Amino acid sequence: MRRTLPLFSGLLVSGLLVSALAGQKKSIEIYRHVPKEFKIAKWGPKSIPSPKYVFKAAKVIIGNSDPINAGVVITQNSKILWVGKEADAKIPGDAEVFDLGDAWIVPGLVDLHCHIMGTTSRDFNDTVHPTNAELRTLDMVTTHHASARKALAGGVTTVLFIPGSGSNMGGFGTLTKTHGTAEEALLRFPGSLKIAQAGNPERRSGDLGYSRMGMNEGLRRTLRAGHTYYQAWEDYDADKGPKPEVRADLEYLRGLFRHEYPVTVHTQIYQVVLETLRELRVEFGLWTVIDHGTFDAYRLSGESQRVGVPVCNGPRQYHFDRDQSKFIGLAAAWYAGGQHGWREKVKGVGRDGIAVNTDSPVVPEEQLTLQCAMAVRLGLPWDIGIRAITINPATFIGASHRVGSIESGKDADLGIWSGDPLDPSNHVKMMIVNGHIAYKRDPKRPRF
Repeated sequence: MRRTLPLFSGLLVSGLLVSALAGQKKSIEIYRHVPKEFKIAKWGPKSIPSPKYVFKAAKVIIGNSDPINAGVVITQNSKILWVGKEADAKIPGDAEVFDLGDAWIVPGLVDLHCHIMGTTSRDFNDTVHPTNAELRTLDMVTTHHASARKALAGGVTTVLFIPGSGSNMGGFGTLTKTHGTAEEALLRFPGSLKIAQAGNPERRSGDLGYSRMGMNEGLRRTLRAGHTYYQAWEDYDADKGPKPEVRADLEYLRGLFRHEYPVTVHTQIYQVVLETLRELRVEFGLWTVIDHGTFDAYRLSGESQRVGVPVCNGPRQYHFDRDQSKFIGLAAAWYAGGQHGWREKVKGVGRDGIAVNTDSPVVPEEQLTLQCAMAVRLGLPWDIGIRAITINPATFIGASHRVGSIESGKDADLGIWSGDPLDPSNHVKMMIVNGHIAYKRDPKRPRF
């Protein structure tokens, strides 16, 4: 009989201590994972030398709290030193001051579904076999190409650079900035394990993995092997067993079972998202993020909320519901819940459980704000829309202590906008990444 792993095994959860086990019906909140220590994941530099800057603007969008009118942000050495009202600011005499007038300062945007950071590759897969736990994107990362510059010009400073969906388990992605050298840009590797369920991985090869049953069994085989390998190393570290032989094909799965990073799942339509929740979250107890959740998958908002799985919706932002003969705003439906065609109303994933992605280049990376504007137009509240491209995805991926909001001590990733970023008539005027001015718009000839 297969052993069901407990949810949150060995996991310290910030703000909410969860003791729920798989199969319990108690409702829980979306949460942030904070492991006690990192054995597998590697974080990028904590600080990079950068000038001391002072930015004054009509409005500062914090990301996880109320905006500040007539605000000031002070940065140095890749960090935010201070943020607050201009009336309370103590301007350093040795700083370069930017008076931005009626501009808005917005946190650098975060996108958890990106395929464009590997120079001209734009998307890449290895479909030799269905589960590729040994593959990684880390060696592909570069920011010195047009797609990365366009992302920056669209306000995006952090992306999860993942393999495509040609195989059921594509490999491990990289959480990276969109500016700087590969070493400077690194936020964390692995960023996540990329899994794709149904649809794209169905390559009609006739091999195991052709059907959903086959893909699920292939995932189980690989994850069981990974868990056995993980447990052997945990026993060795605790002086309870011999030192295991290093296996490159399973090494990164150790960190997955240690909850050092999540599995982000390209999953959509009701049945397949249900498979994701049941297999990856409940059965294996993995830190899981739904990364698509389109078509009619929103009907599982209550179940996603119950097991604590957040949703990064996109690139599709609407679904035509034939039962009701109307268009459904997907992000809004996930967020608020509702009847969803059921007899009883179900919960939504709430303020902290929804984000928006592009799946770039399916939708260009620089159109992340346009995707979010569509979500807001279709019912998502504006303030939730801001969270959906800043602090929420940063929290889902376990990096909210570094990015996603404008707070003292966090990375100095700022977007200077001509106004509301969710109004498509506005644009980026300047971008700051790790405290450096990474992009300036030429008003006479806008270009990347």
